[in-house]
Amino acid sequence: MDKLKSMQIFIYIVENGSFRSAADHFDLSATMVGKHIQFLETSLETCLLNRTTRKQSLTESGQIYYEECKRILSDITFAENRIQTLENTPMGTIKINCPVTLGSEWLAPAVADFLQANPLLDVEMTVDNSIIDPYRSDADVFIRIGDLHDSTLIARKIGDYQVHFCASPNYLKHNGEPETLEDLNNHACLGFVFSQGQTLQSLKLDTDAFNKNNARLASNNGHVLKAVALKDAGIILQPEMLIENDIKQGKLIRILTNLEPAPKPIHILFRSRTLSLKTRTFVDFMIENLKK
Repeated sequence: MDKLKSMQIFIYIVENGSFRSAADHFDLSATMVGKHIQFLETSLETCLLNRTTRKQSLTESGQIYYEECKRILSDITFAENRIQTLENTPMGTIKINCPVTLGSEWLAPAVADFLQANPLLDVEMTVDNSIIDPYRSDADVFIRIGDLHDSTLIARKIGDYQVHFCASPNYLKHNGEPETLEDLNNHACLGFVFSQGQTLQSLKLDTDAFNKNNARLASNNGHVLKAVALKDAGIILQPEMLIENDIKQGKLIRILTNLEPAPKPIHILFRSRTLSLKTRTFVDFMIENLKK
């Protein structure tokens, strides 16, 4: 069994607390994940994890081994980066974490161009609306929307995130067009809910019409909300990148244009100013292409 892979799996379980999430992340069965941990424990002749039905925790030996595994894998990555820099040939896999709509509508086409321009580089892109800790993730870069609060991360702005109120022509024909934010309380609003239960109130709107307790439909997926709006079921507040083609085709109509939230910045984030050649190649490419 590949000991380095077993180490990677062990680290992931420690930092994410679940055999199941490790199985999903590494595309393995839960049984195989268990075998990797058993392999390490057998080779070390010690128990690394205290297991219960709900969670697992590190033993004293497990804590020491976790810290050493992190150091070993970091050293390997550092050595690979030095070789790549010496050869001036970026290669390997870049891991990205970004919000769902941003990833599917905006980032994915740029990633396609990047892959064609860099045949020796691969990309693993995780789209997720959850707020994850960058220091407990194995992603190389993170794409985030909004003002930044963690001053320890390095950030480069790559665009703006603009949202629009809109509804289908038929909905507006039968229900009228709201003229104020207060009018939204008399309409069927379709609200976006983040994984942590936050709603579009984070945009500091002066209305609770999109709150999950008031919305006719609440979902954590903008594509779902758009599909329902296209079927004449209500008003949405969604990013321009998701709805601009439908607006151009007349399938959706912008409303309350003078009351839209201000655009939010989009940043690409990474943990250190000293980037590996592969990560620097990706970051430079995205900054150059997405700003266009």
